[in-house]
Amino acid sequence: MRILAYGTDQCTEKEIKSLDDIRGFLGKYPVTWVNVDGLGDADTIRKIGDIFQLHRLVLEDMVNLHQRPKVEPYGQEVYIVARMVSSRERLGKEPLGAEQVSLYLGSNFVLTVQEAPGDCWDPVRERIRRRVGRIRTAGPDYLVYALLDSVLDAYFPVLEFYGDRLDDLEEAVLQHGADRVIDRMHEIKGDLLLLRRSIWPHREALAELARESTPGITEPTRVYLRDCYDHVVQLLDLVEIYREVAADLRDVYMSAVSNRINETMRVLTMISTLFLPLTFIAGLYGMNFNTQVSRWNMPELLWPWGYAFALGLMAFTTVGMLFLFRHQGWLGSAHKAAEKPADEQADRARDN
Repeated sequence: MRILAYGTDQCTEKEIKSLDDIRGFLGKYPVTWVNVDGLGDADTIRKIGDIFQLHRLVLEDMVNLHQRPKVEPYGQEVYIVARMVSSRERLGKEPLGAEQVSLYLGSNFVLTVQEAPGDCWDPVRERIRRRVGRIRTAGPDYLVYALLDSVLDAYFPVLEFYGDRLDDLEEAVLQHGADRVIDRMHEIKGDLLLLRRSIWPHREALAELARESTPGITEPTRVYLRDCYDHVVQLLDLVEIYREVAADLRDVYMSAVSNRINETMRVLTMISTLFLPLTFIAGLYGMNFNTQVSRWNMPELLWPWGYAFALGLMAFTTVGMLFLFRHQGWLGSAHKAAEKPADEQADRARDN
């Protein structure tokens, strides 16, 4: 637990060793921000609720995870639930996650409760310490806006990471023999679905905060909250675009696999077709009918150049069939024609 209390001309920050330290800060500063990491100690959470006089339903929502982002007024105070996404540095090293964050806005304090240590609020802390912007001159509602804005801004680098992964997958899809491409596609689609489920409820929550009926939010802060709402809309647009790109890449991948299979089958079919007449000729001259019984029984067996004639006939048949395949467009040009649909779909996916 850490406390950050500040005003226009003063700022104090310390780690909380005893809950009595919180009582010594409340009311002495224009804004007091208490941040709690972890929910493992139920007795501590209950005592914090007694200090800030929180409703028992608020405490219940704080400790019951997987809450939907929401805004709930309690008299002149407001309880807010948001979802904080994993930082980009952790992506690729561990599964994507979105932890629950609780914010409670009081008359002169803000209480934040997280699932685990580590957050995206260090820029807000630095702005308070260095007195950057209007955060030191504004009230606790502006601090809530700054915290929510940081939570939403943390989604943009994550989406940029998945955009880069989709670009890499697009190159892998067009390469023959790319391994685990379809598995990586399913992983990205699952992560994008998680991001959509985490971002979408923020839209309704921010719209509720920006309304005039919401207590504790001043009119100047509502303007900034509407800007946060625009960020949510941008995030949702990016998520939908990336989901469409992932779906298009899956179609391109399946088309490329199908084309490669068709190409393989075409080659094998032509080889089998080439050997059909050769097998016929070899089988014909392998019957060995006795030429002494009838002069019509395999007269070629007595020819001095009969073996050369059979080989020449086979070679002529092979060359003739290859020429026919080329003339029909089954060789050379057909290979380009088979690749063209996959290339066109890849271009459409890149344009999207």
